Amino acid sequence: MAALRCLIIDDNSGFLQAARALLEREGLRIAGVASTGAEALRCAAELHPDVTLVDIDLGGESGFELARRLVDDPGVDPGHLILISAHAEDDLADLIETSPALGFLAKPALSAEAIERLISSVAGGPDRPR
Repeated sequence: MAALRCLIIDDNSGFLQAARALLEREGLRIAGVASTGAEALRCAAELHPDVTLVDIDLGGESGFELARRLVDDPGVDPGHLILISAHAEDDLADLIETSPALGFLAKPALSAEAIERLISSVAGGPDRPR
């Protein structure tokens, strides 16, 4: 099985570096990173990742709004869209459920295995926008 190509979107450069190192060590290919919505849209359009991780809190931008823009833009294919955050999932459950993302991972639980498990758990489930 080919390694998943991943785009990570987060405004914290320290987290971007740590997540990139962790996920690459665990076998994912990091196709790119972005720290703003505009950069994320450009990267997703150019890179066509298999999976895009979007931080819910992008400084002055909403990760929920960015997720919607990534999915709605016909020139962009973000692949499987997964929201990430340092906040607890329970605090954001309603917003996550109404988002176009296939799911959510807490930053402390981020791993290649967690990403692959989330993707495979929805692969056979009800249709949901990618």
